[in-house]
Amino acid sequence: MAFSVVDRFLNGLVLLKPDVYMDDRGFFMESYRSDMFKDLGLPTEFAQENHSKSAINVLRGLHFQWNSPMGKLIRVVSGKAVFAEVDIRYNSPTLYQHAMFELDAKDKLLLWVPAGFANGFLSLAEGTEIIYKCTTTYNPTGESGISWNDPKLNINWSKYLMNTKPILSYKDDNAQTLREWLGKDESKSFSINVQSA
Repeated sequence: MAFSVVDRFLNGLVLLKPDVYMDDRGFFMESYRSDMFKDLGLPTEFAQENHSKSAINVLRGLHFQWNSPMGKLIRVVSGKAVFAEVDIRYNSPTLYQHAMFELDAKDKLLLWVPAGFANGFLSLAEGTEIIYKCTTTYNPTGESGISWNDPKLNINWSKYLMNTKPILSYKDDNAQTLREWLGKDESKSFSINVQSA
């Protein structure tokens, strides 16, 4: 099989390892296959693909799209980054919890982040490039974010920042807390089937 599940987290996140074929010429790998994703219970249709490049210590997030809810298949193609994925599903047993993942171009791991998680990452190398497939197209009127340093989330970014401040956009530096988001009607866009969790 071209993909194996490394582990699953917080009733939705999936870390995937692709088969990589290497020789003295370089490497070859499949980064997506609809038939194998279907067998693993993952989405097989993606509407958009994005590609970002970030300087070291750039922190992007925590982002999500509530209209239409967006899932993301993420991989790092150059450099290294640490990702934080926060459960924001209002009725989830793991609401407020997060998982962190270090991904780099060498290990070639893929991370599936379903709708209902706020996604953020910190670039750990100069020129880190990330490609992610999205299950829906971008809707600027239906996107939002959670503060990267919301104290109730207790995300340990400091482990990676080494006593430096992250480089943030104005929007990310002034994002709402998760508690503020959960007070809005739009937060009900994300839910979980508690019986199957």
